[in-house]
Amino acid sequence: MDELQPPHRGGPPWRSGARSRTAAGLPWVSTAVLLVFVMVGTGFAEEGQGRRPLDLAARLLLLVAVGVLLLRRRRPVVAVATTCAATLVYLAAGYPYGPVFVAVAVGCFSAIVTGHREAAWCSLGGLWAGHVLVSHWLYRWLPPDGDRAAPWTQQGFITAWVVAVVAAAELLRVRREQWAAARAEREAAERRRADEERLRMARELHDVLAHSVSVINVQAGVGLALLDSDPEQARTALTTIKGASKEALDEVRQVLANLRTPGDAPTSPAPGLDRLPELVEQAAAAGLTVTVGSEGDPVAVPPGAGLAAFRIVQEALTNVVRHSGSRTAEVHIGYGSGRLRLRIDDAGPATGGDAGGSGNGLAGMRERAAALGSTIEAGPRPDGGFRVLAELPFTGPDRDRRPPEPPEETT
Repeated sequence: MDELQPPHRGGPPWRSGARSRTAAGLPWVSTAVLLVFVMVGTGFAEEGQGRRPLDLAARLLLLVAVGVLLLRRRRPVVAVATTCAATLVYLAAGYPYGPVFVAVAVGCFSAIVTGHREAAWCSLGGLWAGHVLVSHWLYRWLPPDGDRAAPWTQQGFITAWVVAVVAAAELLRVRREQWAAARAEREAAERRRADEERLRMARELHDVLAHSVSVINVQAGVGLALLDSDPEQARTALTTIKGASKEALDEVRQVLANLRTPGDAPTSPAPGLDRLPELVEQAAAAGLTVTVGSEGDPVAVPPGAGLAAFRIVQEALTNVVRHSGSRTAEVHIGYGSGRLRLRIDDAGPATGGDAGGSGNGLAGMRERAAALGSTIEAGPRPDGGFRVLAELPFTGPDRDRRPPEPPEETT
């Protein structure tokens, strides 16, 4: 469980590799490719436009407009503002239209998807407004000589281009936020499953150890008391201690093995009501007489409900051994329509505090019942003693198959 695989990151698969290559430094490769595209493409685009031919100043402006995009991840506001400003100066100088607008789009995308929407909108809006002024008013005083006002159809095309860039960037931003939210949800689900698995294993360890250690404690007291006066009875108590400790160690090893190798199947099936006779024998070894009875037509109980029922009975009997002065207990199992009813009674009185205990036992029983959508009642009976009452719902395809008959009136 501690070796959980890292969760799959959200977003399209082509982004993970690019992020790993460029996150540590600057995006040199993509910026260089864009620079070559703008330089070469502008040379082809100037043919037939009748605008000022490309010269060293034009190349320098294109270099600035594209080169500043190296900072588009670390300084997206600076990148988009500089690209738009260099592009506006380039157009105001009368140089031909061309792929420089691709650099503007890249800068706008980078600023918007990183959360700097206002900076991107202002920079792009300033470029658009400046182009309107240059192409419809200031052209008289700007190169090339004899230039005329640009047609409004051209301005409409540029406006549509600006709207398309902003809309696409906003769409990408929304998608990235969705990917981030999905990634956070998956990571939270992974942590939640890990916490649930830790809680389940802690509950298993508590149930195993609490029951076995209680039996060992009682038998150790018996052995010490009878060591001199009745060595044979003391030997029996030590034998019981050996068996209980071996069973506890086996179950602890199984839980820890699942912890170390997540995904492996358990080496033995989870305990269920078919192992109820073992609890009766262990209780008898601790000096407790247990009577088991059933009501209704027995049905096969799914493993989850069976394990919960086994642990609830085990914890209830452990509480009787530890906290009750009674040496008898009754376990009653009732089978209903998709429900399993458990009742564990002892005659009391309580010894050494509350008969139900104040540790994690009752909390563990309630958690197991809550995991199946049910509750559990535990408290003193009106006529004395203590009662644990649980009603566990279960569903599944195996409900109608009859299991082996449970023990009837076993003492």
